[in-house]
Amino acid sequence: MEEPGPSRGLDEFRTGKINLDKTLKLLTKLNIPFDYVHVKYVFKKTSNQPKTGSITIEEFRAIYRTLAHRSEIHELFCSYSPNRKILPEINLIEFLRKEQFVIDADEAIASQLIAKYEPIEEVQRKKQMSFEGFLRYMNSKDCLIFKREHTIVYQNMSYPLRDYFISSSHNTYLISDQLIGPSHLWGYSSALMKGCRCLEIDCWDGPQNDPIVYHGHTLTSKITFRTVIEVIDKYAFVVSEYPVVLSLENHCSPKQQEVMADYLETILGDKLLTTIIGDTFPTDLPSPEELKFKILVKNKKVGTLEETVLRRGLDSHGEIGEFVEEVEQSEDDEVDESTPSTPKSPLLKRRNAVKRSPPPPRKKRKVKKVKLAMELSELVIYTKAEKFKSFEHSRANQKFYEMNSIGEVKARKLAKQTANEFVLHTARFITRIYPKGTRATSSNYNPQEFWNVGCQMVALNFQTPGLQMELQNGKFMDNGCCGYLLKPEFMRDSATQFNPYNVTGNHNPITLSIRLISGYQLPPSNLSRTNKADPLVQIEIHGVPEDQVKQQTCVIKSNALCPRWNETFTFNVQVPELALVRFSVEEQISLAANEFLGQYTLPLLCMNKGYRHVPLFSKLGDRLDPASLFVYIWYY
Repeated sequence: MEEPGPSRGLDEFRTGKINLDKTLKLLTKLNIPFDYVHVKYVFKKTSNQPKTGSITIEEFRAIYRTLAHRSEIHELFCSYSPNRKILPEINLIEFLRKEQFVIDADEAIASQLIAKYEPIEEVQRKKQMSFEGFLRYMNSKDCLIFKREHTIVYQNMSYPLRDYFISSSHNTYLISDQLIGPSHLWGYSSALMKGCRCLEIDCWDGPQNDPIVYHGHTLTSKITFRTVIEVIDKYAFVVSEYPVVLSLENHCSPKQQEVMADYLETILGDKLLTTIIGDTFPTDLPSPEELKFKILVKNKKVGTLEETVLRRGLDSHGEIGEFVEEVEQSEDDEVDESTPSTPKSPLLKRRNAVKRSPPPPRKKRKVKKVKLAMELSELVIYTKAEKFKSFEHSRANQKFYEMNSIGEVKARKLAKQTANEFVLHTARFITRIYPKGTRATSSNYNPQEFWNVGCQMVALNFQTPGLQMELQNGKFMDNGCCGYLLKPEFMRDSATQFNPYNVTGNHNPITLSIRLISGYQLPPSNLSRTNKADPLVQIEIHGVPEDQVKQQTCVIKSNALCPRWNETFTFNVQVPELALVRFSVEEQISLAANEFLGQYTLPLLCMNKGYRHVPLFSKLGDRLDPASLFVYIWYY
């Protein structure tokens, strides 16, 4: 049978030959995905006249076959096609049931796929599929590794806010480092467009009574609080309709706090949550569903929520509330986020360190008075920032609408020493984790260790690419990228025994098998002038410590176009609900060093079974079309 693809482009060859530019246009017309570097390489290799840089129709067919005719998919097609040329409807149904785990596959589903993907009308009429149609189906969204039903909001959004993992950003205003880097409004719009639902705003007194946002006591540039709120107002609900929390790191005088409150109310209008939901006083947090299209303020608060509700409607302009707070600071831990007197920046620390050697770490206790403009305090409803003292103290004293921010060093210690207590704490209260102040380059910690103990807001520097943000982006692709993920049941139970460091009891472990078959048009190496690379793939499981594992394929020499591995990897995953699977494609430069080419991360429970393709993303999170991996997934 004539190849339907190249024949449709015959009129392009009226002049006999075409050049590289026309070849690219023709491939686009024929819907063949390609990477320019690969096509250029194959074109040069195929052309009999590399000097004139033109090819005949036969040479174009050879290029077409190299790019489109994938032998591993052809073998699969032949194993279900009775004559190796055509796939009748009944055989397609058998393939869907046996290999793609489409249990309910029937004639209706098969004929839908034939109508959608079969390009030859005569074959389509006979309710059959040619290899070209099969190839199109295998390369389509219907065969992606990520479950289509998880690309929309499918989880129950009616539980209290604390029952969700919430996509959270740290120092959202920064777009590079924390010392001299620029503060930029793009930080906010970009985070919101990535589905982030908790933004940090570092507020300081500005000139002309106009508050500014920047990283205090550093040389980072400054933007005004007003413009930040305007950008948030514009982008808050473009990607997700669920609530946004503004985490204010407030260093302003009461006078400028009033200006902040005024901007929040006038710019955000009805979007700003200014009182409780419903007529009766709540005993628990509202749900993301009830807070749709609402923006919440997280800040210190004077007094209780009950008192705020009673004062509702009274003018608090000019009123200043005051409360005493105990500051506990040990030298090796982070500086408390909302302490104006002690900058987070390592700049000053570094200067002092030169003069004298530091004393041994010891805890210093001092008390400070905090002054708050009542106008701003009254805007804090369900997200009152409360200093974390201990799990026991929280159990005895913390109210449902109070939440804690804990620095990564302290949180890591608590997670390792008293993991179950940490899980019990996060089952009752929203907990936010933030990076330590010494991360001058805005580097990130591994978020997985804090998701493992149920922390809802694990705040990362969204502007810093790398493994940590890949885990963040992969995890929050679930549930329609809405920024809220329902925590597993064993993390919401107020009497849970769960301990990520010692998994016991019935946790529905899964045996996962991944056959890595091949790669397709992988990103060429930066170090190669042609399309050559020596690719290998690492498959990693990120989850509770017991599940953390990394396995690696062999290296395929000089082939980024269509490397074949055919290697099978098996993983026993104890807590699948917390597990992420990461595919990382690298080039072996030497025995000791690899160069990153692309990656894809997704939650284990979002994986489709069967023959699937895995899209690849760059370090900056851009899709590297058409680069992909071809895999067979199976788990029970």
